[in-house]
Parts: sequence; structure tokens; C-alpha cells
Amino acid sequence: AVVSSLCSGLARGELGSYPIADIVERGAQSFAEGVREVWMTSEDTGAYGRDIGVTLPDLLYEFVEIIPEGCMLRLGMTNPPYILDYLEDMAKILSHPRVYSFLHVPVQAASDTVLEDMKREYTCAEFSRVVDFLREKVPGITIATDIICGFPTETEEDFEETLQLIEKYKFPSLFINQFFPRPGTPAARMKKIPADKVKLRTKKASEIFQKQFPYTHKLGEVQEILVTEIATDNKHYVGHNKFYDQVLVPKIEGYMGRTLTVKITDTGKHYLRGQVIEEGEIQNIPSSYSNPNQVAFSLNPYTMVQNIKSRSSVWSFLTVLVVGVMFQMLYILYRNLRWR
Repeated sequence: AVVSSLCSGLARGELGSYPIADIVERGAQSFAEGVREVWMTSEDTGAYGRDIGVTLPDLLYEFVEIIPEGCMLRLGMTNPPYILDYLEDMAKILSHPRVYSFLHVPVQAASDTVLEDMKREYTCAEFSRVVDFLREKVPGITIATDIICGFPTETEEDFEETLQLIEKYKFPSLFINQFFPRPGTPAARMKKIPADKVKLRTKKASEIFQKQFPYTHKLGEVQEILVTEIATDNKHYVGHNKFYDQVLVPKIEGYMGRTLTVKITDTGKHYLRGQVIEEGEIQNIPSSYSNPNQVAFSLNPYTMVQNIKSRSSVWSFLTVLVVGVMFQMLYILYRNLRWR
């Protein structure tokens, strides 16, 4: 996967966005190298372009034109304020056959009072508007979200509103976090809620979430998936369907990087299991790559980061060789100095 950082987040520094043409060019280059899945993300993807007079939909409408057949785009996290004005466009883009119908939209808390204390620039109603609109316009879409338990000003009544939100939407993916004060922020100077109460709230939220099984209705469905990962048990490959659900298939040589048609034979809390009934053709992947090109690069001019997740076995061999030679040279030097 290509993980593209479009811009820096407003909350953690100055916003900086790369021009659309640069991002599209980098994407086209990645696909030409054999990449099958692109992740386009930043600290807040929805804020892209606000500093250069363009919008995220402007970028995405151009980017989808260069996605080859059999490849997919996954969008990263966006806070509600930055897509409220573009919901129609976002719905069209997320419905595109080569874009995963998946979006990570953090809510953090369902209480407007707590959100205001957190300095969030949205209300719970605005968050709900985003979720309701996208679920209506993009049937089956996966909305992932986050909540924070135990923010200093959160009352029991405030937390109850958050529990009701979890019950209402039954998010397939929910990240439950305990409040942790970031140094230098106003919240760090607030009086903390006792740790035992925070743990209890976290437990209540987790219990509600764990009782929800979002994939049961998909049992028996026939789906098309793109295989891009090895499962943690090292016995399965992981593919994702249009809604970015995690689908497990047997770890059979040749499946990696391939589009498969599967029948869902089992479902769990966080996964589906698929029986392969048809194997799609695999694109020609350069021999320098051992899987569907999982590469990470940054498109943020202020925080240039490069994180190579999976390069060729040749480079891995050369790295080991260089380290070995350096170790041998240091050992010889140490031995010579010792006997002088």
C-alpha cells in the first residue's frame, strides 16, 4: 500500500498541502511500479487544500482517473468539519468502484459540552449528519470512529450520551481510548477523573462494542476482494472487499496481490472468512517486489517522512550484507587496538 501524507494537521502544526498534479503524478508512478492499493492520508485528510485554494474532492476526482483496473484507493481519517461542505462529492467518490467505501471519522465524545472543552470544531449533530448522509448515499459503507473515555470535564451523563451513540450506530470499527493529557495543552492542566472511574467507563464502552456483530448478515454473500496482507496467525492472507471488511482466505502461493471472488463461509467480530471460488488475473508485479508493493511515502512538505514497509528481497540482502561487513571491520579494529 502506498500511504500518502497529503498535508500536516491543523491541530499539530502549520497546514501544508502538495499540489494536486504532484500527488496524481506520484500515484501514477506507484501504480506503474506494480502497487495495487493506495492509502491517501494525513493527520486530517479532509483539511487537504485549504491552504492552496483547492479541496479534497478536487484532488480525488483527478486521482480516481489514474487508478488502474484491479487497484484500489483507501482514504484516511477526516474530522467532520472539513467534509460537511462536500458530502455529495464524498459520497460520489466513495461509491467509485476503485475506491473503498470506507471512512474514518472520529467523534471522540457525544456530548457537545465535552467536545467544546476538547476544542473540537464540530458538534455531535454534525458528526451524525456526516454518518447518516454517507450511509444513505453509499449503502454498506464502513464508518470507523474513535471515542475518548474520561476527559476531565466528562460527567456520567456526558458519557451516557457516548454509550447511546455506540448503541445507535453499531460501528464495525471503534477505537476506544482512555484520556491521556498531551503536554502543553489546556486539558493537561485540568483535574483528572479518578483512574478507576475512567477504567470503568472504558469497560462499559468495550462491552457494548464487543456485543455487536456487524458482519453476521454477510454470511453466504459472494464478494470480490483484493489480497494485500498476511494475517497475524501467519496461516491466512487478508483481503478487503469494497467496504474494507477484513476477509481471511487460505495462505496459498499466488494469492497475494490478486483479486479473488470468494463466498463468505464464516463471520466473526472483526473478520469474515472466504472460500475462493474464482481467481482473478494478477497484474505484472516487478520482480523487485515480494508482495503488492507496500510502500509508505509522505506528501507533506513540512514533515517529510519515508517509511519503507516492504521493499525487494535484494535490498534486504544488501542491508544485511553491509551491516555484516561493518561489524566485521569494527571487530578487526577492536582486536588490533587490544593487542597494541
